[in-house]
Amino acid sequence: MCCFDADVVEAASMKSDTLSYPPRGLSREEAARYVGVGSTLFDDMVADGRMPRPKHVNSRAIWDRVALDIAFSALPDKDNGLQQLLERSKREPTRR
Repeated sequence: MCCFDADVVEAASMKSDTLSYPPRGLSREEAARYVGVGSTLFDDMVADGRMPRPKHVNSRAIWDRVALDIAFSALPDKDNGLQQLLERSKREPTRR
């Protein structure tokens, strides 16, 4: 019978997790990829407040996916007319 280190067994079981759910916490690289930018631009966006600062768990910096969603939604849109169309559709009565 072979003996396994508990951490190795736990890590192996985590990798074989068959549930399909998005992680709540993201590394710096994952957070940058999640919002569609490179790591350097992401760092700039965190520094100037366009993206949130990370949470810290021991020595790890972890970005909250929900906070990233909120910050991303708050970014300005390039004027492509979509916002005006949406606002106009809210004002116009619906046709039946």
